[in-house]
Amino acid sequence: MQQSILALLTAGVIAMSTVTVPAQAESRDYRRDQHRDSQQDRRSDQRRDYRQDHRGDQRRDSRQDHRGDQRRDYRHDRRSDQRRDYRKHEKSRSMKSPIIHHGDRHNIPRHRIRRHRDIVVVRPFGHLYHGYGHYFQDDDAYKWLAFTAIAVKLLDNLNEQQQREHEAAQVRATTAPIGETIYWHEGNASGYVTATREGSSSAGRYCREFQHEVTIGGQREKTYGTACRQPDGSWELISTGQ
Repeated sequence: MQQSILALLTAGVIAMSTVTVPAQAESRDYRRDQHRDSQQDRRSDQRRDYRQDHRGDQRRDSRQDHRGDQRRDYRHDRRSDQRRDYRKHEKSRSMKSPIIHHGDRHNIPRHRIRRHRDIVVVRPFGHLYHGYGHYFQDDDAYKWLAFTAIAVKLLDNLNEQQQREHEAAQVRATTAPIGETIYWHEGNASGYVTATREGSSSAGRYCREFQHEVTIGGQREKTYGTACRQPDGSWELISTGQ
């Protein structure tokens, strides 16, 4: 009897062990599958996020580079156009305009040509005096003395104060925006000075073209001149004409 009971217990233990071992193995496989799936999902999410971020960075960098190239190309084209237009215009002007480089303009009396700090001062018309505009000494006015050669015959009909007002407008036009007209008026005389264009010479100097108009007693006269700024800040007249 005891042997029978012992045999039954042994069989039960064996049966339970055979049931528990597969169940544990199955549970272990399930957890392993879950962990593997979780890792795969996480890696997939990481790859997807990385691709999205990378594509976003590429698009943003591409847009920034494109905008930067556009701005750089625009500035380069604009500067090139300005230099080309100015050289073309300067060449066409100089072919038909007298050159005022060293005070050797023809038909001007010698006493109306002088030098100050290597700047040629030419007053073909009007009053002879030192300084320019509202500057009464040559040392104060040396930057603009070369503009004396941009002159009209009507200056002979102006008094000194009217002539100086005309010159003061020229001084203001050297720094005014291109196209802005500087007007002056004194007594029965008036006029204006306008900087019509700017550019660089072949030597790299900054240059401007100016247009003048003087009106007195119903008479009106226009002239123009082109000047380039020198390293010391003074202006050198390149050409003038009517």
